[in-house]
Order: sequence, then structure tokens, then C-alpha cells
Amino acid sequence: MKALRIGFLFKRPYRAGFVSIFPKAMQALAEAGVVVDVIACNERLIDLSTVRVEHDLYVLRQISGVSMSLAGALHAQGAAIVNPYPVTVALRDKVIAARILAAAGAPVPATYVVSQPDLLAPLLNRGPLVVKPYDGTCGSGVHVVRNEADLLAEPRPPHKPPILAQRYHQPQGRDLKIYVIGERLFGVRKVFPTRTQAEKYGEPFTPTAEQADIALRCGRAFGIDLYGVDLIESEGRPYVVDMSSIPGFKGVPDAPVHLASYFRAAAERAVAGRPRVEQAVEVGR
Repeated sequence: MKALRIGFLFKRPYRAGFVSIFPKAMQALAEAGVVVDVIACNERLIDLSTVRVEHDLYVLRQISGVSMSLAGALHAQGAAIVNPYPVTVALRDKVIAARILAAAGAPVPATYVVSQPDLLAPLLNRGPLVVKPYDGTCGSGVHVVRNEADLLAEPRPPHKPPILAQRYHQPQGRDLKIYVIGERLFGVRKVFPTRTQAEKYGEPFTPTAEQADIALRCGRAFGIDLYGVDLIESEGRPYVVDMSSIPGFKGVPDAPVHLASYFRAAAERAVAGRPRVEQAVEVGR
């Protein structure tokens, strides 16, 4: 039987000592007989005429730069990609993602988009806002704005991309990360922003039925079963404040094993022409 081939689209190969779950997942795949290739996209010349589908499955880990563009080129040629290129594009754009999630019934805070921050000033009369880049990742550029001085503190040069703002709800305790890997759900409590390595891994917990239902609703909205959902709880109510295509899964017990199993099964389904998504049903910790 022909060995499965999985290509991982990264900016660059992981350096020795770099803390990430993905090198361990790739090692587990290789030990299971899967041919694993790291397709490093940065710092090299790429002849686009050579870009063609050569793997049974591609994993799009980085959602910006050359990796993202190559994923689009591969998608146009019919490649099987985790997660699918159009979905990854939608999740990267928080304006699109927030609207899709709200339409699916996920409890998303009131959300606004503007081209310049001063347009948000009237909304501050009703309370603070969380302001973030529309395409930000890893919590970069996220801050709470309580007054107009905060809003205008950092000048924006012309032609800056849109700003996303959401009504701020004071969190009760730590942020709740719900990770979905195929048929399994995992919860990890984390502080935000994280400062230490231990804080990045957080504390595992078992999601409640309500939290699991919200996370699954988010996945169904995009037709995927590998993702992360960021929840907060405020005054007894949950709110979805972010969703990511393929997060780092830090804090998920045995994450490399679960990811390797997921990628292998996804590659097998792609080869067999079976549906790509399996509904997540099991809540784990």
C-alpha cells in the first residue's frame, strides 16, 4: 500500500529547542509510516510553475504571508488542506468570522468595524470596548478602550486596515480555551495575556455541556472539526471572543498524539474521497 504523504506549510522549519506541539505530531506521523514534508515558504525563491499538488493532505499552520498564498494556489489545483483555504481566509478576517459566528447563534459580543478609531467614540458612552486588528493573531494588538483618550492614544498612518471593536464584558476569572480535534473537545483555562511558559499551557478542565455546545456550533458554522474557540464568562454569560483555524493546542493533554491521529485520518479520507469532517462528540481533558 502506498504511504500517505502530508505536507506542512510553515514559514520556516522549527528551530531546535523551539517549543511547539507540531514537531512532535509530525514525528508521530513519521513513526506511523507517513511521509512528512515541511514546506518552508520564507527566505527562499519559489518558482510558481513548480507549485503543484504532490501530497495527499496539506496542513496550513501559518495563516499569513507566502504560506497562505501557496495554500491558495494549491487549493485552486484541488489540494486537500486542513483547514480548507476559504475557511482559513474567513477565520483570519475577524470581520467575516464574527458575522458568520453571530449568524450561527454563537454568543458573540456586539461587534463593530471602522476604518479609523475616532468613529468608535460615540460607542464609549455605553461602556468600554475591546479594540483589535481585523486580521490579528495570538492576541497581538488587542486592548481595552475606556475613553476617547485611550482610543486616540496611538496615531494611525493612512491606509491602515480596518479596526474591529467589540463591547467589553469584564471576564470572571481566566479565559476559557475550547480546542476541538476531530471527535474530541478539550478545555484549557489560561490567563490573558500570557507572560510565562506555564501560563501558555494553562490548566486543563472539562467543558460544560453549554461550553461544548457553543464550541461545536462554531465549528459547524465553518464546516471544520479542527480549531480553537476563545470564551470568556461575564456576569454568568459566556461570550465567544475569538476563533482560530489551527491553534497551538498548548495545554491539551497528549496533543501531539491526537493531532497525528487526526491528520492521518484526514489524509486517508482525502485519498478515499470520503467526507473530510467528522462531527466532534467526545468531551475530553
